[in-house]
Amino acid sequence: MASAATDSPAPPALEAIAERAGDLPRTHTLLVAVDGDTVIERGYRGHRVDATANIKSLSKTLIATLVGAAIDRGVIDSVDQPIGQLLGMRMPPDADERVAAITVGQLLSMQAGLERTSGANYGAWVASDNWVDEALSRPFVAEPGTRMLYSTGNTHVLSAILTETSGRSTLALMRAWLAGPLGIDIPPWTRDPQGIYFGGNEMGITPRALLAFGEMIRQGGRVGAQQVISQAWIETSWRTRTHSVYTGDAYGYGWFTTELAGVSAHYGRGYGGQVLFVVPERDMTVVMTSDPTPPSDGRYFARQVDIVEALIASRSGR
Repeated sequence: MASAATDSPAPPALEAIAERAGDLPRTHTLLVAVDGDTVIERGYRGHRVDATANIKSLSKTLIATLVGAAIDRGVIDSVDQPIGQLLGMRMPPDADERVAAITVGQLLSMQAGLERTSGANYGAWVASDNWVDEALSRPFVAEPGTRMLYSTGNTHVLSAILTETSGRSTLALMRAWLAGPLGIDIPPWTRDPQGIYFGGNEMGITPRALLAFGEMIRQGGRVGAQQVISQAWIETSWRTRTHSVYTGDAYGYGWFTTELAGVSAHYGRGYGGQVLFVVPERDMTVVMTSDPTPPSDGRYFARQVDIVEALIASRSGR
């Protein structure tokens, strides 16, 4: 993918949109690729596109892709495999007997049915001495496979499954299966008390590297001649399985999907305004990173969506 110099001028229509993005008070960076070329690469308020950014819950999208890579390689049989077959000694001995029957797919789609570890429960969960045990020992508040219960604990259990089934850390897998083929760096990030890399939060990656990841997804999992992740997995991960209670947007395996400017846009997002949009019908990928510190609310994300929709609309007359 060709890369423009940071803060280089964009075509007039895109330049105006880039200025709008910079006017949002939390914006750190904006990157846009069209047809494989970077047409906007902008840092704001002293932030750089090649500096590591905490992408918060947007890391769930990368973890979900890593699970797809594990399925591609036969490390995990399928999304229908029960987690009781995968966690080994990491399965809490006193967990509800129904926990072992939760599937990989139900964790990916946030339909495990267990009480959430996110929101008001998040602080106590990450203060616990065993995050996997704590996540899987919560009571059932819905039947598995039914309503969406957004919970970082689900993605962290997936990180534990990746570690247990492969015998390698989630970081090692991320570097071997994704970062290496993409030619990007993924530095170490937070680990739980058992040493499992945090599945679903606190991952650091540069905005430029995040754009490369999004472009690989947009191009059907390929980087040049190399198939990094199967196109079948990407299509599976975008298929609607539930809907967000906050936005109404569809949710698959680590990806939300909405309609913007008349086309489907697939996205991952993290707290404070960390977003990645992949828009195959417009050959476009968009990355925005923002101030990750509290407070922040959904209204800020809505303003970012307006920016992305304007970018997509700018391609509608091609």
